[in-house]
Parts: sequence; C-alpha cells; structure tokens
Amino acid sequence: MEQILSLPSFRLTALGLMAALSLSGAAAAQEASAPAGQLSAPVFSAPQAFSHDLLAERAATLARQPHVPAPVRNPEVLEKIDYDAHWRIRFRDEASVTIGDTPAQFFHLGTYFRQPVKVFTVEGGEAREIVYSPDYFEMPEDSVAKGLDPEAGFAGFRLMRDDMKSDWISFLGAAYFRSDGALRQYGLSARAVALNTGLPVPEEFPRFTEFYLEEGPEGATIVHALMDGPSMTGAYRMVMRDQPGKGQVMDISSRLFFRAPVERLGVAPLTSMFWYSESNRFQSSDWRPEVHDTDGLMIHTGTGEHIWRPLNNPDRVATSSYLDRNIKGFGLIQRDRNFDHYQDDGVFYEKRPAVWIEPTSDWGAGAVQLVEIPTDDEIYDNIVAFWNPESPPQAGEERRFDYRMHWVASPPIDMPLAQTVATQVGNGGVPGQPRPEDVIKVVLDFEGAALDGHELDEDIQPRVSAPEGVEVINPFVVRVVGTDRWRLTFDLKAAPGTDTVDLRAYIAHEDAPLTETWLGQFHLAQINRLR
Repeated sequence: MEQILSLPSFRLTALGLMAALSLSGAAAAQEASAPAGQLSAPVFSAPQAFSHDLLAERAATLARQPHVPAPVRNPEVLEKIDYDAHWRIRFRDEASVTIGDTPAQFFHLGTYFRQPVKVFTVEGGEAREIVYSPDYFEMPEDSVAKGLDPEAGFAGFRLMRDDMKSDWISFLGAAYFRSDGALRQYGLSARAVALNTGLPVPEEFPRFTEFYLEEGPEGATIVHALMDGPSMTGAYRMVMRDQPGKGQVMDISSRLFFRAPVERLGVAPLTSMFWYSESNRFQSSDWRPEVHDTDGLMIHTGTGEHIWRPLNNPDRVATSSYLDRNIKGFGLIQRDRNFDHYQDDGVFYEKRPAVWIEPTSDWGAGAVQLVEIPTDDEIYDNIVAFWNPESPPQAGEERRFDYRMHWVASPPIDMPLAQTVATQVGNGGVPGQPRPEDVIKVVLDFEGAALDGHELDEDIQPRVSAPEGVEVINPFVVRVVGTDRWRLTFDLKAAPGTDTVDLRAYIAHEDAPLTETWLGQFHLAQINRLR
C-alpha cells in the first residue's frame, strides 16, 4: 500500500524518501559558504553551459550506466528532525533567489526529506548552482539541525508570491510537486512518473536530483529537472504560470530513458486523498459530513465522450482501467464546492484544487488507470490516476510525453452535457415495506444547461448498463423539486457471489445524451457489510 505522510504544506509518499540518489557537491559548498551568521544573500558557484538539450543528453547518458544510490549523510541527525523540528526551521526571506520577478525559497532536509537536491539559476545559456548554507535558515537555538554538515544541501524549493507570505508551487520529495490552484488551498499532488503503482511488485519512486530555474516569457517561470531512479532517468521542462484567481498552468515536456523494463508506466500521475463522501458516508464515524481532496476522476475521451467516475474507498487495492486512444484529457477533480458538505474550517476541503491533464503531443493508445487504496483516515493519499501507454517501455528505450497541466477550480473544457453532482447509495426497496437484504439503491443527481427546458412528459429516458448477472430494477428519472437538478434512481441486485459491479448511466432525450456518462463501481460485499 502506498502511504503518504501529511505535513502542513505537503503530503509526501514515505516510500519515495527511501530512494537514495546523488548528493549535492560538498566541495563547492564548502568553498563558497560564509561564516555562520554573516551570510545575507545567496552564494552561487561558477557558471557552466546549460540548455535543455544538454540536460536530456545527461539523462540519456545516465540511463546507459548502472544506477548508483547515494548514502544518506548524517542519518543520526536527520532522524531527529521530525515533523515538529522540521517545520520550526524557516527560510529567511532575505536569502530568497529571484527568478525574473518570482522569488524562490528552499526547504531544509529532515527525517522525511533525507536526500538533497542541487538547485541552479539559468541565464544567458549558463547555469550557476545556489550553494547551500545553514545561514539561509532561521531555526531554534536548540535545533538538532545544527548538527548537520555545513554542506548538507536543500531538500527542495518553492516559488513565492510577491507578498512573500505564501507560495504557489512546491517541489519536495522524490519527484513530487503541487500547486494551490485558483482557490489558493493545497490538496492533491502531482509527480513526474509512477512506476508499477498498484502491482504486486514494489513500486519505484525515481527522484528529481537537480533543478534549473529560468525566467520564462510573459512572467512565466521555467523549471528544468533531471530525474534519476533504478529503472529510468528523465529530463523535464516545465513552463509554469501563476494566474491569480484562475489557478496555475504548466506546459510540461518530458523525455524518459529506461535502464530496465517497466511493467506499468504512469504518465502525468496525480495523487490524492479520498476517505468518504455522500456516496459512502457509512464508512466513517467522523463528525464531518465528507472528507476528501478529490471526489471523482473525469475523462474526456478521444471520441469526445465525457465521463465521470466517482471515487471509492475500497476494502482492498483496486485498479480500474479505461482504454482509449488519442485521449483529450483526464484529471482528479474536486467538484463539490459547498462548505456545508464538509464543515471543516481548518483545512477547507471545498477549496482543494482540481487538476486537469491535457496531452499536447500524440500519446497514442493506452488507458487512464485509477488506483484506489483503502484508508481509514485523511492523513493518507490513497488515490492515484495516470495514463498508461499500451506498450510497456523496455530497457534502452526513450519515450516522450508533452502535456498541459491545469490547477484550477474546474476543468477548462467545454461541457455541453449536464454533470454529475451527487452519487448516493443506500438500502434498496420501498419505504414502509420490508427491505431486501441483497438490493441496494443508487441515486444520481445531474445538473447543467443541457437539462434546462425539458419536461418529464417528453421522451426523457434513464440509460443504465450493467454486466451479465446484475439486475437493474425500476430505473426512473425525476426533477428534484426546488432545484435545477434531475435525479436518476434505480435498485441494483447482483447474482449471489458477485463482488464488484461496474455500471454506466446517463439521462437521454430521444436517444441523445443530456448528461455525461456516469461510471460507478460497487464492491457489494463491503457495502452490505457496512450499511
């Protein structure tokens, strides 16, 4: 199971911290560092030639060599820089590095962030490393971090807003990064790649080892990143823009080089948390009505179909695959923006960003894969979604994937059909009559302009498809009184011994869909045990 440690500004996969890769250059840091307490501005190394092509050549060269994990330096000290000690260490504003008009700050190492990264600035085709010094950080007098070597290095970095009070993107741990979206509230995370996620073999977590920060056009910031891991290397170029009130847009180009075969390659992976919502409220006794960073997977297929797949919290690891070719987009979406549905004024789940992935190169055939992992708390990221190419990569191969990533309140695509706004599950049967134990009721609410102007006496049809051995009982559609919503309701009865059921449903008018396609997956034994 993939478990994520929850920190105030970042959730990080614990397993990803175990990949020990290249350390920062100790010699350069030692030569350039100033005496403690006297450093008031960053120190840079001598310049070196840089271009993204040169970085890609380095990644390709590394992939032809065995992977050499680097040892962790000062492990006995890092072990003591725990949750509390780490977040009492603050980067000094006056030590910030400005990339164009954007200030960059750096994270300190700790027990959850043990491998340092190199960070460079790029200007005029030259890169200069920002040399680590402990004087960049404010820390308590008794901080155990003062026992680290003076050339320890940075754990990651973040880009700040002009007021220096908040950041809008962070890179910290393995190949993870995340942004705060249009509503300025951190939630789900992205990473460069996912390797063998959800398989019985160990998942692998390659790691960003070097970052190159460059001023981009029209206020953008460009981040070049070198990635290294046991099975692959990579070179990434990310052109990132913060659009106040609209979220962030990142144009990402990736070149991946494989040392070894990979059984399951996850492209543009997103990692999130889903504990419970209105659909599985019976799985928690927590006081809040809903707890999740994301409530659904959204897909815009190559044929133009719009799909909504509400998330589950299953009783075992479950992987769902949605085959496609020339996919138009997919993402993990927080659709429910109503505070009353969460009642949490500390973490504001209703403000968590949605992230939409839009391919900008030919991805060919493959599948969107959704991995759902059981959880009984909100501190674990238990949801992963990514694109898995039809053919798995082999040793010696290079793969390229380009895409645009949107961190927004809702996906920036045209939605001509009504959307799913609620998925609710309960006891089947009729109120006032004995309830059958082997029947569940499914209630789907849709809302959108495509439903406006229609009346029930028209040719409005519920469309529900179920696999063999599953009976859909009495599907019908009604308008929800006092709202703009339409409701599709049906009972579901499966043959004895049936465990997992996948359904498709939508509302149609004269055989034309008025709503997106709802895809539901039910683990019947779990539902019957808990309801």
